[in-house]
Amino acid sequence: MTLLKKIYCVVFGCLLLLLFACRENKNKSLSDGAHKFTNALIKETSPYLLQHAHNPVDWRSWSPEALEDANKENKLVLVSIGYSSCHWCHVMEEETFENEEVSEVMNENFINIKVDREERPDVDQIYQDFQRLTGGNTGWPLNIITLPNGKPLYGGTYHTKEQWVEVLTRVHNMYTEDPKKAAQYTDMVAAGIEEVNLIKPSDDFTLLTKDVLETSVQKWKLNWDTEWGGDLGREKFMIPANLDFLLDYALLTGNLDAKSHVEKTLDKILLGGIYDHVGGGFFRYSTDNKWKVPHFEKMLYDNAQAIGLYSRAFKIFKKQEYKDAVLETIEFLQREMNNTLGAYHAAIDADSEGEEGKFYIWKEQELKSLLSEDFELFAAYFNINPEAEWEDGNYVLHKTAFDQDFIAKHNLSETKLKSIKLNWKEKLLEARNKRARPRNDDKIITSWNALLIEGLVSSYETFGDLDHLAMAEDILKFLKQNSFSNGELVHTHKEGSKRKEGFLEDYAFLEDAILSLYGITTKIEHLDFAQDLNRDVLQKFSDEATGMFKYNDGEQLIAKIIKTDDGVMPSPNSVMAHNLFRLGHLIYDVEMMDKSKKMLSAMVPSISESAPSYSKWNSLLLNVTYPYYEIAVVGKNAKVLLHKLQGKHISNALLVGSISASELPLFKGRYSDDDTLIFVCQNTTCKLPVETIDEALEQLANF
Repeated sequence: MTLLKKIYCVVFGCLLLLLFACRENKNKSLSDGAHKFTNALIKETSPYLLQHAHNPVDWRSWSPEALEDANKENKLVLVSIGYSSCHWCHVMEEETFENEEVSEVMNENFINIKVDREERPDVDQIYQDFQRLTGGNTGWPLNIITLPNGKPLYGGTYHTKEQWVEVLTRVHNMYTEDPKKAAQYTDMVAAGIEEVNLIKPSDDFTLLTKDVLETSVQKWKLNWDTEWGGDLGREKFMIPANLDFLLDYALLTGNLDAKSHVEKTLDKILLGGIYDHVGGGFFRYSTDNKWKVPHFEKMLYDNAQAIGLYSRAFKIFKKQEYKDAVLETIEFLQREMNNTLGAYHAAIDADSEGEEGKFYIWKEQELKSLLSEDFELFAAYFNINPEAEWEDGNYVLHKTAFDQDFIAKHNLSETKLKSIKLNWKEKLLEARNKRARPRNDDKIITSWNALLIEGLVSSYETFGDLDHLAMAEDILKFLKQNSFSNGELVHTHKEGSKRKEGFLEDYAFLEDAILSLYGITTKIEHLDFAQDLNRDVLQKFSDEATGMFKYNDGEQLIAKIIKTDDGVMPSPNSVMAHNLFRLGHLIYDVEMMDKSKKMLSAMVPSISESAPSYSKWNSLLLNVTYPYYEIAVVGKNAKVLLHKLQGKHISNALLVGSISASELPLFKGRYSDDDTLIFVCQNTTCKLPVETIDEALEQLANF
């Protein structure tokens, strides 16, 4: 019997783990008055932890000391994980963690630890792995009961008060009656989690073939939603890495089905309620398969990646709606998530005044009052009709067609509709801003801000707005000044925070962003910084057993984490493989390029089995299996020509430039005071230099 099967037997045969489905919440703000209870979380800076600082539960933050105390007192540990904009986290707090009778049970028998999953994604990851391993529900709130050593005994998501008390009682009694059996089980679980994070290393580059790409995409294609875009399912996430890969795949292979699927998905997202048609920006996911009704959280990482995705897609499809979405999303971030010092906040809550989405939804009568004679046209544009009603007379604004179709149907001019829409937006924004606002989680998360740098660079490449480039530079300046502690990159920053943890994703995402920023600006200090980050990753996070990189450095959890699957954000290992590939080509470091391909080779079985979970890896496979070019622009006007090239969508190329003499291999001996030249190269072999964009593109087409 395999280890995993043994675990299943223990779970379902012995523990009967009472797992309940994750649900969502009622928002609650802390009172300004005196509090009956105050726990150790009052010393934290995380908005999520501070939300629980006045619960009667004796909460503590995650620390080795908390586990040591559990060991001294021989108590089980209760680890409750969530985040500030999580709807059902708030519900469970209000129903359960604010209940004094429940808190007495928790305080008497457990050491209680609250974790902000955005501050400690490593802790969250290890216990989500436990849930997946044992067949439990994943999501938030995640409530785990562990032994004093942190090894998990029970896991579940949202519980009612009654369910929670039953779980606490049963698990505590089981542990008290047979601690040896509990220890044996948790040892098996920890070994299983370790096994889940094992990647078999490979240096077999013959595995890296176009056939692997084709097989993975054709298998994935069976799950495409051909009517509404995205993948089939009751809920839908945007997953930018998936769409980026499919777009490049379509262009390199000439696959029209993939290209059409990406376009349809991008269109349906923008038409649906998952996009905020009044204030700009994207919500976290759609609760239905038509992108109509969102879960109303707004996360920085979604919006950061959406900016880049729609900017790159505009280069191909040239749709004004894509450009509008990029500009409106950037405007939204500046207006509602900017910390005024250059960086951007983590999230905006789904709830206000105890109701999910209340800030964003509309009643028909309110719209009639605001818009008066314009209401009829507005109702046609945004589907305000009984068939489209969401619930309780509320409407989520969404469209069924882009403006050109609406103009034709309603006999309007493009200029007239644009003016009318601007008037609608001004009125609705003014009305919405009078409502109670959702709570803003003002943590500055390094990796998420790095994603925004990347998105802004893509926007500047496409649209040429210097303000977007300045925003990217401001974020980097902020991170350099505030997100390092004793020379170590930290994951989150907040005034007064004592957080010192930095994770692989922070280093990997920031290196990726800086390499892109270097490609735009030609500033050598950006390249130097990217190389420093790369050295730090190799030194701090390398895992010899797998050939990959560990998620965290320093504090050891119950198992090491090797995060390789791509989801709403790409995995830090796939991003690092890209970084090594790109940096290797930039400085002609063969060892870096080989390291990248070794990592990719190890992922071929996963890519073949589940393409949508490994799209960033598949993007690298495109780079490896199709001709990859280095395009170097050298001379005083390098920035101008480079920007024009970057305005094109060139899927498989490194674009860099230098406005002065440089010893970098791509530039060495190529600078001239008299000319600006473009060198198109592949694997150190270059065509004769040319002076125009058209000539360079022709060389690419006929290399």
